[in-house]
Amino acid sequence: MEITLSIIKADIGSIGGHLAPSQALMESVHKTVAESASGLLIDWQISHTGDDIALLLTHTHGVGSATIHALAWEAFRRGTETAKAQGLYGAGQDLLKDAFSGNVRGMGPAVAEMSFVERKAEPFLFFAADKTDPGAFNLPLYLAFADPMNTPGLILSPALGKGFRFVIMDVAAGERDKVIELVAPEELYDIATLLRDTERYVVESVWSRATDEQAAVVSTSRLHNIAGKYTGKDDPVMLVRVQMDFPATGEVLAPFAAAHFVAGGMRGSHQMPLMPVPRNSPTSYFDGPPLVTCTAYSMHAGKFSEPQDCFAHPFWDHVRDQAAAKAIEMRRQGFFGAAMLPMSELEYTGITQRLAVLAGRFQQR
Repeated sequence: MEITLSIIKADIGSIGGHLAPSQALMESVHKTVAESASGLLIDWQISHTGDDIALLLTHTHGVGSATIHALAWEAFRRGTETAKAQGLYGAGQDLLKDAFSGNVRGMGPAVAEMSFVERKAEPFLFFAADKTDPGAFNLPLYLAFADPMNTPGLILSPALGKGFRFVIMDVAAGERDKVIELVAPEELYDIATLLRDTERYVVESVWSRATDEQAAVVSTSRLHNIAGKYTGKDDPVMLVRVQMDFPATGEVLAPFAAAHFVAGGMRGSHQMPLMPVPRNSPTSYFDGPPLVTCTAYSMHAGKFSEPQDCFAHPFWDHVRDQAAAKAIEMRRQGFFGAAMLPMSELEYTGITQRLAVLAGRFQQR
């Protein structure tokens, strides 16, 4: 039987600014999903990262199912009503359209889905990031699936040694998706050339060349492309299948120890380190730093095991300390140079409006 794993995530309101959803908001979303789950879903989990609420669902309706997406939209719509009633900040901010039109892609919520026939053992990782954009996963995926310095399985396992196929999207292409498929290791330098530009080229999915099975999928929505203005960072989600013909769990987690710099933080316009945190963590310093959670599951017949919080291990306390030091050091540079995103990626329009006024005052000598 083919199972579909779906993550559908949205920011629909939070306490005290961009910190965390309220308990009442979480309960409202939970209640809506519970009311419709019977006969539609095999299993489901609800969690939050920062102020983003994520629905993790299993079902047999396939990728892009209107029925599944309608359920998520209704849960977020009702949650928005609760957020408004509580006066939460940014109530419904990721719901960029007025009415559901069959699929939440292009409507604001982030979506990552894949369908597959379960292996005898089906372990997978669910990542959710807050206060950053989909390019935040470029480096971890490159290291996990293409670099033997990170993933010894690429030289130790015959299956992994056949390499992986990267599907990379140009997220600046406009309304119609533009993608390219590149294979590792033969096209490693081409993959690196694209993925270094995290604001334009984003890994959409990764596939095993040994089995043609899908290994990973990332939400690639850019909210400013949908809304035409800043409405919040994209806050991507990602699913990664692990073990056997895919990298081991530890090989996928290891790249996050770098706490690499990503776009995000306050007003979505800065460079900040990505901090791995326990699930259901709120955001804090400078509307960040950008956060990522990872929950591990095993699955059988579409049913989840209990969740294991990967970044709650004491090892990651050291990484968090390093990420905090990097964040403070970068913030000392304020708005100068590399501390703030390039002009093309600044999410607030005030600075571009100011530049437009100043441009008219320049005079040729």
